[in-house]
Formats: sequence, C-alpha cells, structure tokens
Amino acid sequence: MKKILFTLFIIYGFGLNAQNAQTTDYDWKKMDPKQRKEVINNLSPEERKELLKKFRNNMVVENLEIDASDKTEFTQLYNEYLDNQKQIKSQFNPDFNPETLSDDEAKAKLQQSFEVGQKLLDNRKKYADKMQQVIPCQKVLKLFQSEGMMRDKMNERKPHSGRSMAKPKQNP
Repeated sequence: MKKILFTLFIIYGFGLNAQNAQTTDYDWKKMDPKQRKEVINNLSPEERKELLKKFRNNMVVENLEIDASDKTEFTQLYNEYLDNQKQIKSQFNPDFNPETLSDDEAKAKLQQSFEVGQKLLDNRKKYADKMQQVIPCQKVLKLFQSEGMMRDKMNERKPHSGRSMAKPKQNP
C-alpha cells in the first residue's frame, strides 16, 4: 500500500508547477518516467520519505489553494495532524483473525477498536479547530473530504487479504 501511495503522490507531484515540483534539485516535470524511477530508487529510505512528504504537502496546499502567507503554518499543522493520526492508528493491530478469538478476546478487540476510533476522531476535531485558525472552515472540510476520497481510492487498488468477510464479486 505504501508503494501505491508513494506512486500516487509522485505522479501527482510531477503535475505540479516547476517551482513546486523541484525537490532536491531535480526538475521532476522534465524528467521521463525512467529517469524519475532511477532517481527515486537511488534515494535513501529517509530521502524517499521526505520527498513523499514534500509532494503530499504541495499537493494538499495546491488542492486547497492555501495562501502563500499561510502555507508554512498550515503545512506544520497538517504534518502534526498526520503524525498524531499515525501514532494513534499504531495502537491497534488489525492483523488478526476474528474467527480464532474467544468471545472475551473478541469483545476486548472490539472495545479497543472503538477506543482507537474515538481517539482518531478526537484528534481530527482538535486539528480541525487549529487549522481553522489558519484557513477557512470550508478548506478544512475540503481537506477531510479529499482525505476520505484518497482512502477510498487506495482501498480500491489494495489487494484484498484473506481476512475479508465479503466474497469477491463474480463477473457475469
């Protein structure tokens, strides 16, 4: 999934204007796909992560049409928000088979999922309030809406694991 997300952000990032697209002294827009892939493959994991973060931030700032004067403050808040969401999500391990759990284990896991979900929602509310100090409420709403659309797109492309309870649709 990380590779798909990385590829999605990289592809979008190439479409950004030259000023935003230049990251680590490369003009990504003028490079052919083979050159881009080679450059990316030669980056360290930390450099790749930072590149992805820059492309993601540029994509969000451009999509929301954030004023240049608010870009730095918004980007800082957005990155804090994402870091907190990631930390909260890490508190729940989704790699388990519900059918192998006892009733007590299943109840505990279900309760834990509710608690983590509530923490995610609380964090989202907290950062929505903070972001509204920098950008209008409409743009915060648009950010969360685009987050949901991105998640949906990623889930469409994500290969289904053996844990899926629904049977795959059969083509007629």
